[in-house]
Amino acid sequence: MADDLSSMHQVRGQVKWFDPAKGYGFVVSDSGGPDILLHVNVLRNFGQSSVADGADIVILTHNTDRGVQAVEVVSIVAPDREVAPVLADFADLDLDAIRSEPLEPARVKWFDKGKGFGFANVFGSNDDVFLHVEVLRQSGLADLQPGEALAMRIIDGNRGRMAVEVMAWENAVEEDT
Repeated sequence: MADDLSSMHQVRGQVKWFDPAKGYGFVVSDSGGPDILLHVNVLRNFGQSSVADGADIVILTHNTDRGVQAVEVVSIVAPDREVAPVLADFADLDLDAIRSEPLEPARVKWFDKGKGFGFANVFGSNDDVFLHVEVLRQSGLADLQPGEALAMRIIDGNRGRMAVEVMAWENAVEEDT
């Protein structure tokens, strides 16, 4: 966090874009002004390694000689979900029933954004849970790293256990309290 707290400002805005491979992205403030640099380390301090484009975000910023930079993430809200399920596998499911599934603690086994999928394991189980990139996007994430802690709502789908909602573990803990 910045040493000079007097120069910090809370900003509400939207993620313009974020590239986990590059390790940074930009936020556009709701009140206008220059784009704000969002570094992956700031996201990691919040408990995420990525954020979806278009997500609403509240950050603390600091003016530097190189521009405005985020120094802390206060909150992230995923972009509005579409009314229709994101995958055909979910088409016959009741959205309210999906939301009533418990959040289960899990860890990312691997995820390949280029392929559009990966797998996680629920704590205490070696069974793989399928993670689709569209579910991540609808959950406000853009990518996952091996070992990353998650909370997931899981269903038994046509192709086995599948995540229908994913969130960073820290966000799930806050939502549960």
